[in-house]
Amino acid sequence: MLSYQHAFHAGNLADVHKHALLATALARLTDKPKPLSYLETHAGRGLYDIASAEARRTGEAQAGIARALAEGWLPAAHPLRAALQAVRARHGPGAYPGSPLIAGHFMRPGDAARLAELHPAEYAALATNAPWADLRHEDGFAMANALLPPTPRRGLLLIDPSYEVKADYDRLPGWVDRMARKWNVGMIALWYPILADARHAAMADALAAAHPEALRSEVGFPPARPGHGMVGSGMFVINPPYGLADEAARLAAIYSGL
Repeated sequence: MLSYQHAFHAGNLADVHKHALLATALARLTDKPKPLSYLETHAGRGLYDIASAEARRTGEAQAGIARALAEGWLPAAHPLRAALQAVRARHGPGAYPGSPLIAGHFMRPGDAARLAELHPAEYAALATNAPWADLRHEDGFAMANALLPPTPRRGLLLIDPSYEVKADYDRLPGWVDRMARKWNVGMIALWYPILADARHAAMADALAAAHPEALRSEVGFPPARPGHGMVGSGMFVINPPYGLADEAARLAAIYSGL
């Protein structure tokens, strides 16, 4: 259950999709001066080195964020590009921010970040990389269940499990429904992999049926290597901010040409 290591996959095509939407959503939230809460159930280590041996071994960052930058997928004013540039200015040209550091780029005085990570090594790294946040070495689902609705009341919850536990696909629709009822004004964003066997489909369909006004953004891409099961990336967003659907459509058009 704790074997997944994102260092091998950071900056891949799924990350570009997920993080472009996340950064856009956070930029929209911070357009207003009102404080916000950012919560994350599976934060990881928060910062990755895409020049590392792990990243070079898979080549996924080269096919993902490196290609996105080379081919202009992220315009100069894009929120993800701004967050990436800020992180690289501090940590070097091979740095790639996970979602906690992307969120950190947008956090202001008065905002609150609460991040959960259960993996001991990942949590230890997160404590170094995101000392400004309220960090929880615990199950992220339990954290969110205990803290929602948060203070400040407006904000975003990112749910980004590894899906190593196959039961996650079955449990997530009901769990997301409960969190949405507890925090009816919050933005709730669930990332999920699109696999060749389509095991995500029943989960995503159940969520869409329960939340017809939500944004369901799915993109496809070639497998990272022969036999690799992930062939796409999905984000399901309850209470999406204005403009997020446009960003999802823009990304869909880019990915359709891969």
